[in-house]
Amino acid sequence: MTGPRNWLTTALRWVAGIAIAVPATLLLGASPAAAHPMPHSVVQLDVYQASVSARLELPVDDFSRASGIDLTKATSATLSARAGAIRAYLGAHIHPTTTQGRAWQVAVGRLTLSRAVQTDTGTYRELVAQAELTPPAGADVRHFTFDYDVIVHQVVTHTALVTVRQDWSSGQVDGEGATQVGTIRIDTGTMSVPALKVDLGAGSVWRGFVAMVELGGDHILTGTDHLLFLLVLLLPAPLAATGRRWDGLVGARSALARIGRITLAFTVGHSVALALTALGDISIPGRPVEAFIAFSVLVGAVHAIRPLFPGKEALVAGVFGLGHGMAFSFVLAEMHLSTGQLVTSLLGFNLGIELVQFLLVCLALPSLLALARLRAQPALRLTGAVLTGVAAVGWLADRLGLPNPVARAADSAGAHTTLLLVTLTATALATTAWTMTLRLRPRPDVALPPAEEDTAPAADPSLSRSGGQHVARR
Repeated sequence: MTGPRNWLTTALRWVAGIAIAVPATLLLGASPAAAHPMPHSVVQLDVYQASVSARLELPVDDFSRASGIDLTKATSATLSARAGAIRAYLGAHIHPTTTQGRAWQVAVGRLTLSRAVQTDTGTYRELVAQAELTPPAGADVRHFTFDYDVIVHQVVTHTALVTVRQDWSSGQVDGEGATQVGTIRIDTGTMSVPALKVDLGAGSVWRGFVAMVELGGDHILTGTDHLLFLLVLLLPAPLAATGRRWDGLVGARSALARIGRITLAFTVGHSVALALTALGDISIPGRPVEAFIAFSVLVGAVHAIRPLFPGKEALVAGVFGLGHGMAFSFVLAEMHLSTGQLVTSLLGFNLGIELVQFLLVCLALPSLLALARLRAQPALRLTGAVLTGVAAVGWLADRLGLPNPVARAADSAGAHTTLLLVTLTATALATTAWTMTLRLRPRPDVALPPAEEDTAPAADPSLSRSGGQHVARR
């Protein structure tokens, strides 16, 4: 009986070994292409009033396989030699039409090569193409048919994700997020690529206005350089200047008046520049404007240390505010809005800036007034001014072409908006409570001088007053 049992045990061991070895061999021998999914294409749409701009992000390997234009070893320098063929191929495979079937015009523009990362596929090279899609006169840009089969018509496993990056009328204006419209892939039943029906809804001016208010508020809240310029200019507002030093206080009413004038002047300055630059369609280079803003922060920091223009802070805030307003206008210029949308956006964007600016000044106000009365005021003021000055120097160097870690650290501060608001709110509440406590605290009683004793002899009741003379009663 021992022999059959040993034979059966050996056979079972062989079967188990084969069952393990065969799948392991298949897995180890599989090609990387089979083990990892291929990257998909992305089509990002920017919806304007009279056209749609499309950004195509196409994996180079799949594009080369589908188009027959080999870009696997292409570089940015050699891409221009194939630009004509690439544009012709893309134009032949992008056919947007109205819902009634009328064709749109398609113009393929700038082509670039870059590297991209997708979660499932890792890093890969992609071709990025810009295309302008223009409907016939009077057609609706918010409802159309997107007949698109770039790559998909040849690589049956490929898919294209269509998203909307910017759509002013639906309130999507920051360009940060993307709303998915649909997915384009081959229909394995018919082996054809169905067109995508794009429906962006009705949209409204109100949505665009509200979105611009939010964008303006977010821009000033995350614009560390704008905030630092205003706050450092307000820092010495409660102080009196004596020669080349800050010495003494100007009183609460005078301090409030100064803070109000400085804030108002800065508001007027950047509002005027924003309106003129945006509505006048004035093209201004970004680098000089950004360097000018960094310089304004540096001037404000030096003034907080030593008075440079005491009593003229409002004038300086208004002049430098012009540069800050030009920087604000760059946000609107990138959105390619129509005249009506631009006017509405300008009002909403500026309103958002002013609302958040007013909130921040109100939160900082109690601390500014309380700080001026502390013995540690000079040390705290100098510390804040020096840190601001260091950030300004880093920004100035960076914007003149010298990147540095100081500028990167200062820019990253704008990402912590929640922490900023919480800190300002907590400080405002603490300083307000401290001020109220001092005012409500009972003052020590002032000791009164002791009452003088009446040393005159007590009046004799037997005496009566008559005509102002004492007459003895007999």
